[in-house]
Amino acid sequence: CVSGLFIFLCSCVSQAGLLFDNGGTVFFSIFMSLWAVTFLEYWKRTNSVLAHRWDCSEFEEIEERPRPEFTAMAPMTVRNPVTGAEEPYFPKTLRFNRTLTGFMVIIIMVTVVLMFLIAIILYRTILSIVISRSQNAFFIFSAGRIASLTGSVLNLLVILLLSRVYTLLAQILTRWEMHRTQTKYEDAFILKVFVFQFINFYSSPVYIAFFKGRFVGYPGNYHTLLGIRNEDCGAGGCLIELAQELLVIMVGKQLINNIQEFICPKVKSWWQKRKFQSKQEEARKTDMQLPPWEANHQLLVCEGLFDEYLEMVLQFGFITIFVAACPLAPLFALLNNWVEVRLDAQKFVCEYRRPVVERAQDIGIWFNIMHVITHLAVVSNAFMIAFTSDFLPRLYYRYTTEGSLRGYINFTLAFAPESYTQNNTMCRYRGFRDHKGHYLPEYFNLLAIRLGFIIIFEHVVFFIARLIDMMVPDIPEEVEIKIKREHYMAKEALAENQSLGQKVFLEDTDQPLPELRHRHNFQGKTHSARNNDSLPLPRDTDSPPPMLTPIPEDKHPS
Repeated sequence: CVSGLFIFLCSCVSQAGLLFDNGGTVFFSIFMSLWAVTFLEYWKRTNSVLAHRWDCSEFEEIEERPRPEFTAMAPMTVRNPVTGAEEPYFPKTLRFNRTLTGFMVIIIMVTVVLMFLIAIILYRTILSIVISRSQNAFFIFSAGRIASLTGSVLNLLVILLLSRVYTLLAQILTRWEMHRTQTKYEDAFILKVFVFQFINFYSSPVYIAFFKGRFVGYPGNYHTLLGIRNEDCGAGGCLIELAQELLVIMVGKQLINNIQEFICPKVKSWWQKRKFQSKQEEARKTDMQLPPWEANHQLLVCEGLFDEYLEMVLQFGFITIFVAACPLAPLFALLNNWVEVRLDAQKFVCEYRRPVVERAQDIGIWFNIMHVITHLAVVSNAFMIAFTSDFLPRLYYRYTTEGSLRGYINFTLAFAPESYTQNNTMCRYRGFRDHKGHYLPEYFNLLAIRLGFIIIFEHVVFFIARLIDMMVPDIPEEVEIKIKREHYMAKEALAENQSLGQKVFLEDTDQPLPELRHRHNFQGKTHSARNNDSLPLPRDTDSPPPMLTPIPEDKHPS
């Protein structure tokens, strides 16, 4: 609670907050939510086209083989009911216990993140108190902003440090869980890392958006945390501070990642070339060029695309979940992607070896994660517009007065209790309370309006998103026709093979009885048959059944 100058400063900062907090933010939030839904719908169509073109539509269910590490470490084997082959097996109960242990580790790491978050909150509060006690008027007014900015930078450093530590820990836990296929292994690893990264990156913005300034109390009855008064929002509200936090974390992370992607491959490549310097000198002396395979072997080993996917999905969350607080986030994401494409192109073409091709049916659990983020974005934007921004209070004030914002700042400020003030000094603070600290009827009216806005916003966006989902089929029509054609051809081939087998069986039944006995006795003469090259060897029962010769599609006459 401050006196005198507070009303003027609050008015100036409120005018600056109108850059982000205005009526256009509502429609932009709806647009970004629908854009996310449309993006995922058209990605499902693209995924189905690529999976059919590369013959990966049933890769995970039928064709994917066990991981080599799983094959070497599995304690037992079992017959695959689809292929008929013996495959390594790991008990499901033991895997479930190990997975449960891994999630307990995730909970511990999330607790560590929350502890760091509380430490940063206390740091901002203490720093703000220290700066506000200075004699400089600028530092007194900017104490909260300086503490918030330095806290955001410190939070970014903690986030990046914990991310490195937990990624290594998640890799060890996932390998210990013994997943059968590479797809299941990657899905488990991605889920562990993303759950932690979600809390790590989004905990501070979520705190500022939905918790900061909600449990402050009022003059004479302030609430405390560990003996220190709870944080309150600045003069212009928490939305400006939330936008600042998002820009520091998102843009700061983008800058650091781009610098790392530019410098680290260069340094590693220089160190790698030093190891092969002797071969290069010999090639120069003989005026011979290294073969392409040797030159490719001297490059860095490709580390996969996990980091690229994680960076894009986290960025997708920033530009959808918190777009109501920072409408400039999509612009910075677009600029980052433009730079990222060029850096990745230079890295994968010039610094890394040619990656080994691996088949995959889709992008795995990444799609499910983005689907969840899309739904969270709708709920988050609805709550931010309703509770964090001043859009609804300004709308309510316009409706209840002559239709302008004249006197709005005075409307949002309450008078401190008389027992708190001294020497008849007028002291005001943000809130809808009377002189005794009790809530006014305007508070409950605004609460009902906010809850009603959340319900209407969510239902409208989810309804339109459902319409988009129904109107855009997951599989294009031409791909669906090709799939049905292939199924038809497979049935025709199976029917023709069965009829041919019945014909051969009928021909065999016409043979005399001694021939049948000879075939039955063939299994008993395994040793002699193996010594005779003219007789065929019996098929190994553990191997999969022989593949049928594919029947080409009918060519249409031109």
